[in-house]
Amino acid sequence: MSQQSSPQQGPRLDVRGAVDLSTLARPSTPAPGEPGGLGAPGGYVRDVDQSSFGEVVQASTEHPVVVVLWAPWSEASQQVAAQLGREAEADAGRWLLARVDADANPQVAAAFQSQSVPSVVAVLAGQPLPLFQGQPAAEQVRAVLDQLLAAAEANGITGRVAAAPAAPTDPVPQEPALPPLHQAAYDAIERDDLPAAREAYEQALRENPRDAMARAGLAQVELMIRTATADARATREAGAARPDDVDAQLAVADLDVFAGAVEDGFVRLVEVVRRTSGAERERVRERLVQLFEVVGTDDPRVAAARRALAGALF
Repeated sequence: MSQQSSPQQGPRLDVRGAVDLSTLARPSTPAPGEPGGLGAPGGYVRDVDQSSFGEVVQASTEHPVVVVLWAPWSEASQQVAAQLGREAEADAGRWLLARVDADANPQVAAAFQSQSVPSVVAVLAGQPLPLFQGQPAAEQVRAVLDQLLAAAEANGITGRVAAAPAAPTDPVPQEPALPPLHQAAYDAIERDDLPAAREAYEQALRENPRDAMARAGLAQVELMIRTATADARATREAGAARPDDVDAQLAVADLDVFAGAVEDGFVRLVEVVRRTSGAERERVRERLVQLFEVVGTDDPRVAAARRALAGALF
């Protein structure tokens, strides 16, 4: 969505909840099948851990098993695992590729006496046969696999791997259609026509005064309108210089909530309620209630601010 230019503005509003930045400190490795990760298992490729490794060893009495020990941090090991996956699919069940994350399953890596990744080991009739370490050329990998298949045939291990069924694809859930006036408000926000969005939400409330979504949407749009052209620095300086100026304090609280400093905005206005009376106090109370709608009435910060407001009023 495009944005009206303003020195203080961040992304378009939905300030419900908070972002936990601690999850960004360390990038995670995509799971198999996700973009940037290993290909999805299936067909003649299995992801194996310590608990399921015994089944793979048992299966090696029927058909060859090739174990690739890889690690999320090793691009070379992921490339070797991908190449072996393609070879396994091309051989259509003559052998099974078992992928083992060596970091997550150190006991399996230790059982193969693996000191580094990638390491590739075959298992025939329960016996490990080291194949190679590192990342050899593709033709060398193919030659090693052909030798393994010849050895398996010589020992009567000629069974076929039962292909794993393809994982079912979950249907993409369809978002329910918005009521017409809500859709009109959303479309108006998309084209930066905030007055039209406000009118759509107001009409929705005229038709159904108990429409909680319209009430929250209207509160958000009105906050966007109030902050759209505000000079953040000048507004905050005015709030600091004029602590008894209700308009100045309301403007700073709007900026706080819009920027995500929700508690700061709430505390500021509760303190103004304590210091005011009559019509001015009611203006501040009404603004707080609007901001509660913006943040979400089930937000714990709103619950705490409601208690503080009740204490300030009574």
